[in-house]
Amino acid sequence: MSLPFFMSAYLALLVGVRGTRKEWKRKMVHTFTALGQYLAADVNSGAVHVLDKLSYDLLSAAEGPLGEKLPEELAKKLSQYDRSELEEAWQELRELQEQGLLFTDDDYVDVEKAMELPRQAVVKALCLHVSHDCNLRCRYCFASTGDFGTGCRMTMDVETAKRAIDWVIAKSGKRRNIEVDFFGGEPLMAMDTVKATVEYARSLEEKYDKQFRFTITTNGVLLNDENIEYINREMSNVVLSLDGRQEVNDHMRPTVNGKGSYEVIVPKFQKLVSGRGTKDYYVRGTFTRENLDFSEDVMHMASLGFRHVSVEPASGPLDDPFAIKEEDLPRVEEEYEKLAKELMGRKDINFFHFNVDLTQGPCVIKRLRGCGAGCEYVAITPDGDIYPCHQFVGKEEYRMGNVFRDGFDMKISGEFAKQNIYTRPACQKCWARFYCSGGCSASNLLVNGDITKSNEVACEMERKRLECAIALNAIAAGMGEAKDTECNNTDCNHCENCEM
Repeated sequence: MSLPFFMSAYLALLVGVRGTRKEWKRKMVHTFTALGQYLAADVNSGAVHVLDKLSYDLLSAAEGPLGEKLPEELAKKLSQYDRSELEEAWQELRELQEQGLLFTDDDYVDVEKAMELPRQAVVKALCLHVSHDCNLRCRYCFASTGDFGTGCRMTMDVETAKRAIDWVIAKSGKRRNIEVDFFGGEPLMAMDTVKATVEYARSLEEKYDKQFRFTITTNGVLLNDENIEYINREMSNVVLSLDGRQEVNDHMRPTVNGKGSYEVIVPKFQKLVSGRGTKDYYVRGTFTRENLDFSEDVMHMASLGFRHVSVEPASGPLDDPFAIKEEDLPRVEEEYEKLAKELMGRKDINFFHFNVDLTQGPCVIKRLRGCGAGCEYVAITPDGDIYPCHQFVGKEEYRMGNVFRDGFDMKISGEFAKQNIYTRPACQKCWARFYCSGGCSASNLLVNGDITKSNEVACEMERKRLECAIALNAIAAGMGEAKDTECNNTDCNHCENCEM
């Protein structure tokens, strides 16, 4: 009847017309179809159920928590089904409800305490802008091709980088683990500063009982044998920027002189990845309105030997020619579904946005307010200015301080700290809130001019990605074949001795 998981998932195959989404403010259940599956997610408990057709239609039509008896009006509404089968399915759904797996209250955490948690946080991560310059001229670049709209191209000197490390140690309190992401522009243009920063931070670990974890994001143009070896030795994670197919990448990511970058960077990325061993990496792309067939780019990157892949939708104000718009959503959602079908059963591709851990999920605080920009995570520019994250750099009203001067604007930090799924109005009624953790403040500002107002286009894409991810998890758990039908929605042949 069912397969239990810890905390965030409970996949149940129930006895059972494409249904509709039905939400409830407090006792919320989301019903949806994806990859040929009929699914329901109980938002507050995290339980996920794979349903048959009858049970799906019944649950989708139900108005809130299920009473002891099947309502007569509901039975009439679903008159295409046998009354006895409806009664049986109703009782099975009620059993799940009584087990705390359907229509549960939002008693996940004390809401008032949830509001206070981020305010007590310490800074645990830096986005260190070692370069405000770049050797590519990406057409959609949010950082104005590297200088972040300042008109001044520069790199960070070693003294500023050291002060940034001192600053985060002081601000990290008793937290032991600190993350530093070398960012730009193109950070390899300041490789000497990168190396000096790592060496300096490592020299302070024992003294202050800290452990640094380094990441670098690069376009790959300046990669060579020496810095490939260094990155694979020192960086816990590396993000490699590539937009997929050569024609797409070279159109969107040309060099300063207008030439394509694909043939330059792909062999270097392949060499770097071949030496990563078990260390993390992602090949990360951006898709725009000009390549809404982005699943082809994901599959192309996989064909190059890259297992860990991510493509992000371009975001921007309404007049941005590359940003995904509301009218693009049907095509984008169709493409996510197409990609999910392509990835079904494949172990050689790990698509970032389909990674949903239904066995336990992230920590409580992270589920409530996401990345921690402006309170637990900040960006530091080449001249030492502090901003809530890399996407706020250059917006003077969000400058929070400078590493060479005392002070950290707690008023700005407090505004970001209180952004969570309970303070953002749109999040309070969204079924995906515990998965997405409230979305991106920078995206909200970019589109709506207000960090508290959710970017609905981005939210809709996130919801579709989650639906695909949940369906993939259900199929992987072997719950994809409906009873009493000859339809195998997993496309699985049930081969003997299968290890999938």
